Amino acid sequence: VQLQASGGGLVQAGGSLRLSCAVSGSIFRIESMGWYRQAPGKQRELVADIISDGRPNYADSVKGRFTISRDNAKNTVYLQMNNVKPDDAGVYYCAADLTLAESDYEASDYWGKGTLVTVSS
Repeated sequence: VQLQASGGGLVQAGGSLRLSCAVSGSIFRIESMGWYRQAPGKQRELVADIISDGRPNYADSVKGRFTISRDNAKNTVYLQMNNVKPDDAGVYYCAADLTLAESDYEASDYWGKGTLVTVSS
């Protein structure tokens, strides 16, 4: 199972960026997918996640600015980042809570390599 994130880069404060993360490999079901970020010297924190029925959950710091969505047919999660602020800079990681087989009792977490978001002020 691999999670491939893309879309990071340099963005001006107030600008927009869209991150994508696709899950590949043999899986049975994705329970939830999410985005986390880690700024230099800080702990990794949840930005947003979305469960299988489409219900999103956001960190307070990004509510009203970021939108998470998922395409279940493509096993892909997106993060639309609008009105980006300098504090949004960091390495963004996507994660998925999924099962590999119908017989799996519990879902397991898988992580992708991060994609760097740099914000210029």
